Amino acid sequence: MRRTHYAAIAVTAAVLFTGTGATYAAGSDVRPAVTHSTLADTAQPATVTPPTPGQIAALFDSWNAALATGDPNRVADLYAPGAVLLPTVASIRTTRAGIVDYFTKFLESKPVGKIQERYINILNDTSAIDTGLYQFTLTDKDGSKSTINARYTYVYELRGGHWLIINHHSSKVPTG
Repeated sequence: MRRTHYAAIAVTAAVLFTGTGATYAAGSDVRPAVTHSTLADTAQPATVTPPTPGQIAALFDSWNAALATGDPNRVADLYAPGAVLLPTVASIRTTRAGIVDYFTKFLESKPVGKIQERYINILNDTSAIDTGLYQFTLTDKDGSKSTINARYTYVYELRGGHWLIINHHSSKVPTG
């Protein structure tokens, strides 16, 4: 009986003191505490629930669809203000103008991405990570196609009711 009591206290303390940035194991009943101040800081409604892995996977599909429009601003709209983009073959971008510039050049090759392997981690009600391997098919101006295999990580955060990319890293898969 005393052991159960202490376990309940530990769980209650963990919930009260972890805050919204804490993580929890899938299937766990222990979730970060949501207080009035944390809701005001994140501007999220009180009924926020953790996303499903399928919802996070669909964010890549939306990103890939934005690539297909050929409009770098549509792609940049998926990145949060202050997001960090570490592209596959270019220097780091930390501003919207830098992200638009990168995609202006990248979209010239009409990229089409395809996930090859994926791992999704739901961190809490408002953030998740999608990481793995993807392949891009690129089309040159003469119509010839090539592929690039790359590793990726997208860190998403729910802001103002929209899932946005706050960090995107992509790097070529090393050969050999």
